[in-house]
Amino acid sequence: MLRLGAGALLCSLATGCIQTPASGPWTASVETQIATSVPYGLVKLNPTSAAILAQFEPATLAGAFKDRRAPTPIVYGIGDVVSVTIFEAAAGGLFIPIEAGVRPGNFVTIPDQTVDNDGNISVPYAGLIKAAGRTNYQIQNDIVQRIRNRAIEPQVVVAQSQQRSNLVSVFGAVGTPTRFPVPGLGAGDRITDAITRAGGISGQGFESWVLLDRNGKRATVPFANLIYQPENNIYVQPGDRIYVYREQQKFIAFGATGQQGEFNFDAWRINLAEGVAKAGGLFDTQADPGSVFLYRREPREVAQKLGVDVKGFTTELIPVIFSISFRDPGGYFTATTVQMRNGDVIFVANAPQVEVTKFLTYLNTIMGTASNGILLREQVKNTLSR
Repeated sequence: MLRLGAGALLCSLATGCIQTPASGPWTASVETQIATSVPYGLVKLNPTSAAILAQFEPATLAGAFKDRRAPTPIVYGIGDVVSVTIFEAAAGGLFIPIEAGVRPGNFVTIPDQTVDNDGNISVPYAGLIKAAGRTNYQIQNDIVQRIRNRAIEPQVVVAQSQQRSNLVSVFGAVGTPTRFPVPGLGAGDRITDAITRAGGISGQGFESWVLLDRNGKRATVPFANLIYQPENNIYVQPGDRIYVYREQQKFIAFGATGQQGEFNFDAWRINLAEGVAKAGGLFDTQADPGSVFLYRREPREVAQKLGVDVKGFTTELIPVIFSISFRDPGGYFTATTVQMRNGDVIFVANAPQVEVTKFLTYLNTIMGTASNGILLREQVKNTLSR
């Protein structure tokens, strides 16, 4: 009877009727995509695929905002306060009276005025002058052209008394949130300069993120990205909104790792080998070093370059499982070239022998229970026969 029971259990295991406890899918299930509820692409991590991932890292500020030039000459906007000073070459003209000798100079300064909602300012004898969207030189030349036939060799100086447009806002996890005018031509601020104006970041660099909102377009990068990759420290432009916030980058580890759970990067970036190490490495009595998997979503373009057939996917982000073998000594080198991303999942499958051991333990338990039952029955039978 015990032999029949063991045979039945072995038959059940072979046909998949009995599932031993596990911390995740078997390697075969991942590789064959058997009974998966979500379709995914399976990509082997090797130097070629690692190079593609490095080439298509998530969009940085430099990648999202192509214009890396310093700010152009500042133009006036609605709400700016403008000062206009008019000079004449001699007294007796339009603005300088004959008795100008008692004046401190041959000029007159018009009271400051605000650029109105139509973008204009008003200058005596010149009328309405368009100011919004123009530089001080353009406004000066326009005024001179209007009064040149009435004033004596006029010259005009236009200056900005208060800049209320073309501002940059910096707020969030900074020392002192602020709003400041964009510096003029030749003195442009970069992103880190703007953050410095706001008192710097209030948290650790590796846990600080910078979001740039420009003309309705947004991009987010770790703060350290601006330091270690200077090309991303682009110039600020009028109207930019810079939001700094704190959020630890994290990944999750499951399966036959030394520890399971959620882990902080504690750095602005870590590679796959470092991620596995943070999770306690591979559990040597349980893990299959040839079956280490990295779960993440990749943009459609990247997934296609990695060899994934994207025709069956309707979303722009394609679920991809990357596989790498740590049984191959070169696999560790490859793992050091693959950068982890916030929200990644690492899964290490059990070695096949572990499943066999689990089943044999289960089988021994069943057989031991059956044997104990037979002994108990014999004892009861002997007792009753006395």
